[in-house]
Amino acid sequence: MLRGRAMSEPGGVPKVVAGVSRYLDDRLGLGNVVRRNIRKVFPDHWTFLLGEIALYSFIILLLTGTFLTFWFQPSMGHVAYTGPYAPLRGVMMSEAYASTLHISFEVRGGLLMRQIHHWAALLFVGGLMAHLLRIFFTGAYRKPRELNYHIGLVMFAIALVEGLTGYSLPDDLLSGAGLRITQGILIGLPLVGTYLSFFLFGGEYPGEDVIARFFTIHILLLPGLLVALVTAHLTLMWVQKHTQLARKGRTNMNVVGGPFFPSFMLKSGAFFMFTFAILAGLGAAVQINPIWLFGPYTPADISAGSQPDFYMGFLEGSLRIMPGWEINFAGYTLPLSVLIPGLLPLALIFGGLIVYPSVERWITGDTREHHFAERPRDNPHRTAIGMAAVTFYGVLWLLGANDEISDHFHIPLFAITWFGRVAIFAGPVLAYVITYRLCRGLRLRDAQMIGHGVESGVIKRLPEGEFTEIDVPASDDMAAPLLGAEAIPELRGAELAMDDAEDGEPRPKGLRGRIGRLRARMSRAYSEPPITEVPGADGEGRKAVTAGESYHRPDQGS
Repeated sequence: MLRGRAMSEPGGVPKVVAGVSRYLDDRLGLGNVVRRNIRKVFPDHWTFLLGEIALYSFIILLLTGTFLTFWFQPSMGHVAYTGPYAPLRGVMMSEAYASTLHISFEVRGGLLMRQIHHWAALLFVGGLMAHLLRIFFTGAYRKPRELNYHIGLVMFAIALVEGLTGYSLPDDLLSGAGLRITQGILIGLPLVGTYLSFFLFGGEYPGEDVIARFFTIHILLLPGLLVALVTAHLTLMWVQKHTQLARKGRTNMNVVGGPFFPSFMLKSGAFFMFTFAILAGLGAAVQINPIWLFGPYTPADISAGSQPDFYMGFLEGSLRIMPGWEINFAGYTLPLSVLIPGLLPLALIFGGLIVYPSVERWITGDTREHHFAERPRDNPHRTAIGMAAVTFYGVLWLLGANDEISDHFHIPLFAITWFGRVAIFAGPVLAYVITYRLCRGLRLRDAQMIGHGVESGVIKRLPEGEFTEIDVPASDDMAAPLLGAEAIPELRGAELAMDDAEDGEPRPKGLRGRIGRLRARMSRAYSEPPITEVPGADGEGRKAVTAGESYHRPDQGS
């Protein structure tokens, strides 16, 4: 005990820590900054952990990827395999493939690191996708978080390219088939495709340079960009804070949650260890990408049942269901069967995600700051659009395995292909209609809960003999998420702008002409009234604003 006192300051802080802290504070003035930020409050909800899964997976990717670079040889030079794996002994292969076999069979812990790295890559992209869906469906991209939302989209796009380049590095038969598809899409680009292909591959496919160039892109360029974007993303999130769910005592002007230290740090540390444990367990017990079974890549060979990693499956599916269309004009061939499936799905998904916040703001005229995360049901049109996009992606992803589906379920491949061609159009429309009606039904149920109360489980018998259940007012905790839902405003003057009559009150500025009338119609269709609590006629119970009543934005849209 005496020794402990001698080593500590009067306040119980160890002398080493206190001395270093005082030294830095005297020279850098960090004391006030640390004290101000260490108690920063973060909202607490399980959906906020989806982004952390992606972050921790990225950290594990950097650590395991660094380990692998010590032994990987990014060269397409040909060597004869002399390693311990007998079935491939004496086979000619690239140095990249041979070094990957060396890592798998001869480097202590090499196969474990390879598999953790691959599983972490899948979890990283999956975490980004889940985080992106949460941001979209809860409206967390609205002001003032538009910039951070677009940074996240750029990170997602880079992650897909990073996965493609890393998947191709072992130069095995499976990854080589994927690289061949990439080259086919690249060379199909009008005018510039041939030049880009020769530049990437260093000549005719497969060339001698693509693995070395992909290696530089994979370990240097794209990770550097991701680190910079992740830093910017987290910095903006720190400044703007998380959105929070509507609960009792929460407003747009406060944040309810736990402090950064110790609450958030302890939870995040434990969650990182949990993520690492899951990935380590998968790497140790669940085999993934056994390249020794595929063999080295040669352009003349191909394997049946080959599938890319899940995040590229939708592009594979679009290629498989596309008819063999092409246009021949003035001596040039435009291969639509490659260009449309290779570029259109990416353009629709990423283009829609990029422009949607601006389109929604243009339709509603809503320029307010939003710090609440909406429930998906509170914005039926946005949720329905999102589910239509998910269905579009899901159909393409499913059809990327049409040969496996045909083989396992004994369904003709021709029938599956035509099903996909129909479902890619009908599926999103059906998903939109069903999702919209579900959201409207849930909102009406919420309105009924506020207006009439909730079931109490108490049965009452009326004088005439009828049995009925007594409803009681919803508790404050139950009613807060319903009453805290923000209205989706309608542009002021939208109803007037839709009137085609020339006389009467002039149409508001910004709602004139064909575009203005279209904007007015979209605004009226997109808007949703709030669920509000008002006194009943007898002063008892609650009454909810029902669907169909309009709510106007207080300021004028332009």
